[in-house]
Amino acid sequence: MLATRQRGANWRRTRIGLYVVAIAYALVSLLPFLWSLYTSLKPTSEVFQLLVPWKTLTVASYASILHDFPFARWFLNSLIVSDIVTVGNLIVNTFAGYAFARLRFPFRGFLFYLFLGIMMIPGQVVLVPIYIILVNLGWINSYAGLTIPFLLSSTMVFLSRQFFLGIPKELEEAARIDGVGHWGMFFRIMLPLSRPLLAAQTILTFQGNWNSFLWPLLIGQTTSMYTLPVGLNSFYGQYNAYWNSVMAGMLLLTVPMMIIFVIFQRQFVQGVASAGLKG
Repeated sequence: MLATRQRGANWRRTRIGLYVVAIAYALVSLLPFLWSLYTSLKPTSEVFQLLVPWKTLTVASYASILHDFPFARWFLNSLIVSDIVTVGNLIVNTFAGYAFARLRFPFRGFLFYLFLGIMMIPGQVVLVPIYIILVNLGWINSYAGLTIPFLLSSTMVFLSRQFFLGIPKELEEAARIDGVGHWGMFFRIMLPLSRPLLAAQTILTFQGNWNSFLWPLLIGQTTSMYTLPVGLNSFYGQYNAYWNSVMAGMLLLTVPMMIIFVIFQRQFVQGVASAGLKG
């Protein structure tokens, strides 16, 4: 009895210690966000001062972004590009993952390992060839050039395959006994079960395209085609930078991602966790 109580006390102390560490880590992680918020509220003349009086804090930098720059247009461009790429990836990656996991067709293993090989190629390696192809197609400075090259992700195809492999085969066998074909199998059984997978793909794909900078910088050659990360880069001048406006823009940039993560948080964790159950 004494040993049991001792183990219980040790576990409670360990749990309290873990809580303390987790809270400390959360506070440290929040410091850059809070400092960005604080800097965005500073007047331009006092932006480099460590501490400023609370009465001098202002939202002028947010008003300047919304009125002096085409922020709404940049926001719309980012939203259009991220939505198109996300929806395209949900369709293509999910179909491909289901095919690799459940269907039998020639060269299936070779194609799957080819996808794995693509995962190991840095995106910068294929940047120039893709750009040359888009120039020949006339897709520079267009939504097609910003979206079509990214409608498929080898990483997400792999994630989808692993998820579908984790679904019991008994469900598939029972459906086949009832006369369900491949299309019915996918839409009536597999797809309803894959909500965690779809949530994980939605968050990861949307985040990657929402924060993308290099490719939109190459393709968007006019101000009207800038996405938010590229547009915010214009706040940096040749000789100075409006750091309060930069911080305000960065905070506004993170709002949609925070909303999406809060909505899909539970499904996101389930999808990432269950994707590695089977190999």
